[in-house]
Amino acid sequence: MAAGPDQASGSVSNHRRRRFDVRVVPHRRRSPFRLRDWRMSTKLATVLVVPSVAFLVLASVQTSALVGRTTELNDFARQVGIGRQITAVVHHLQQERDRSAGELGELRRGGDRQVAASDLRPLQSATDRAVDDLRRAAKPLANADASWRVAYSDALEAYDKVVDIRAAVPPAVLSNDTILSNYHRAIDALLDLLDEPTPGQERPALSDAVLRYVQLARVKELSSRIRAQLYAASRAGRYGTDDRVLLSDLRAQQLTALGAFRVAATIDQIRRYDAASVNPMFQVATQLEERSLPTGDATPEVLPSEQWWSASQQRQELLRQLEAGVLDDAVRQADDVSSSQLRDTLLVVGGIVTVLLAALLISLLVGRSVARSMRLLRSQALRIAQIELPDALDRLRTVNSGVTDIDVAPPVVRSLDEIGELAEAFVAVHRSAVSVAVEQARMRRNVNSMFVNLARRSQVLVERQLELLDDLEREESDPDQLENLFKLDHLAARMRRNDESLLVLAGSESTRRRNRPVGLGSVLLAAAAEIEQYQRVRLEPAGDVNVVGHAVGELVHMLAELLENATAFSRPDTAVVVTARVEASAVQIDIADNGLGMTQAALAEANAVLASPPAANVAAVERMGLFVVSHLAARLGVLVRLDGGQSGGLVARLVLPASLLAPAGTVELDPPMPARMLAAGAARGIGAQRMARASRVAAPAAAPMELPFAGRPPAAAVPRQARPVPVRAEDVLAAPAGAADSSGWWSREGPAGPAVTGPAVPPATPVTAGTNERGLPVRVPMAQLSAVTRPAQPGSTPTRVDLDPAAVGGMLSRLYSGVRRAEAEDTTEIPVSSSWGHDEGGRRQ
Repeated sequence: MAAGPDQASGSVSNHRRRRFDVRVVPHRRRSPFRLRDWRMSTKLATVLVVPSVAFLVLASVQTSALVGRTTELNDFARQVGIGRQITAVVHHLQQERDRSAGELGELRRGGDRQVAASDLRPLQSATDRAVDDLRRAAKPLANADASWRVAYSDALEAYDKVVDIRAAVPPAVLSNDTILSNYHRAIDALLDLLDEPTPGQERPALSDAVLRYVQLARVKELSSRIRAQLYAASRAGRYGTDDRVLLSDLRAQQLTALGAFRVAATIDQIRRYDAASVNPMFQVATQLEERSLPTGDATPEVLPSEQWWSASQQRQELLRQLEAGVLDDAVRQADDVSSSQLRDTLLVVGGIVTVLLAALLISLLVGRSVARSMRLLRSQALRIAQIELPDALDRLRTVNSGVTDIDVAPPVVRSLDEIGELAEAFVAVHRSAVSVAVEQARMRRNVNSMFVNLARRSQVLVERQLELLDDLEREESDPDQLENLFKLDHLAARMRRNDESLLVLAGSESTRRRNRPVGLGSVLLAAAAEIEQYQRVRLEPAGDVNVVGHAVGELVHMLAELLENATAFSRPDTAVVVTARVEASAVQIDIADNGLGMTQAALAEANAVLASPPAANVAAVERMGLFVVSHLAARLGVLVRLDGGQSGGLVARLVLPASLLAPAGTVELDPPMPARMLAAGAARGIGAQRMARASRVAAPAAAPMELPFAGRPPAAAVPRQARPVPVRAEDVLAAPAGAADSSGWWSREGPAGPAVTGPAVPPATPVTAGTNERGLPVRVPMAQLSAVTRPAQPGSTPTRVDLDPAAVGGMLSRLYSGVRRAEAEDTTEIPVSSSWGHDEGGRRQ
């Protein structure tokens, strides 16, 4: 994490808009099992869905019952309808059985088998066709109830046995009872299948309809069996030993079935049966049958076979017609009931669906209205909480001019219900919050103005104190006393830096500004000169790297805060190593110490502060250095990060962007110094020191400088100068390029030897900076003064004057003190840059 420039409000707003749907309370975890955590749309949907589902369940139960009843009646109607095919099969089986019984009687008397087989073949084919029709009609009832399917399977199985027994009729190898019993079982199975339809106990009328045609079918079956017995006896010419008993039993069963039919039949059906029974053809068969009845001990009469077959066949046809009519009545009644039930079911289902849709429509309209109001209120609340109010606070936090009122948008919900009142209340709360924020911004601006005024007043006093210390140091010759003055000088410089920190705390810019580039080595030396334990700083500067002038003051301040922290929290006998190296288009500066270090949590917290500069508060004042570094880094666009060292301690890494680096070789001429500045500088001996620096030749870059540590002297002692001046940042920045990298800066001693004094000899040829567009020579400020104050020694190497931070006491300090006094006195004089060194050609160093 690193500190950078403050993001624009637009980008912050866009970021918040992208996260517009993030919950306002992210630390709470929503649980789907807690009712209070459900969203309003979910609650509204629950309120609407639960009653609808309950209604739908009840309606489904009712509809299911109706549909089941309709399906049951529909199946019943189909089963009754298939009775037509069943009665047709029974009729053809009855004819085949009765004819087979007569042919068996004839064959027992020695009849022709071929004739018997040819007589039975048409009847068998008709029976097969009727069974095929039954099979086709029964296909839609494949999913009918189990009992009907079982009865249907039994009937088909019995018919298959009839098919198998047909081959035994012409040879007459089996007894009559064995052959005819198969026909009896098939017909009884079909009659059971005919009796299978059951409408339920709620429909007794339909049950009676089934009972009527079933009883009539049994009457017809008993009549057919009587015909078979009499026809077999007529073809055989005699009755068997059991024929009379069997005929009596069959007649009794016929009368019982006929009585049951007359009980269950309707009046119209009884009338139709009576009409059929008085039919002449029906009467002929009845009269012939009565002739076969036994009278006393007399033997029953054997009826003529052809006459009996013809009369009984006509009677069976009449019964078949009557049976079909009764069955049609039952089918029609079943279809009517099934259609009525289906119509009622459709009406009920349609009513349920209509009521449900109407209820859902009304519920959706009401719920949509509530949900829309809640959605608009939520959207406005989130927009205020995440976009509008933070943006307003950001604008009020960064405002520099007068604070204006901020308009608050009206509520988006205009309804007169509770939601509308809640929207009005929320807008009122928003308006109150904005009003309080505006008042706080005005108060904060006033407090910042107070801080700025107090800091600038304190700076003026500190500058005057530094001037006084300069005068005292210049006049003092006692080394011990001079050492104490040096300590006071550094304390005053630190007080000045605290004043500048107050300006940063108040959001104001530093007054120490330059208008030309400065070498990075000079910037690092200036930062080291700002701290008390400057002797412990070891520099490993980069190559020819220059920093733009407008960022020098703030960069020096930031580096000084980091160096102060490194020296304060490490042992006095250790060094603080400052390394600068060029990486791509940027420059990285590492400040490493061997101090106490920080825990991972503390490092993370400090890096978070560096990455995002906090607002001014009590915590910021308690950790002023970290606060100032974060704000200055954000202002300059410098990336700052704290990491743990390999052998303990901390490493502060700074990355200077390309925008803070000046191209090498860009040199400008300084503007002429005002007379007031020249007078003040000459009175304090600035000119002599600057001339001495201007005459020095830049030394080549050397290896890392050996620094004296606290508690042990440097490797080579340097004699103390007569009247040393403490080193300050402005003095270092005023030095020419090349001198900043000299190891003499780190010596607490003075020059290597006393300055050579002699008569001042002006140069033979005036020093100029070329000519202007009019052809006139351009004067180089203080070039003549440099030549006068330093005697020329042809053929001799000038004596090297090595200055340490204590020896280069307050050159720019005095310059800035004059500038601040001028500002305090409301003068219109132009402040001059702190670097005034030029070479003899008038080019800036």
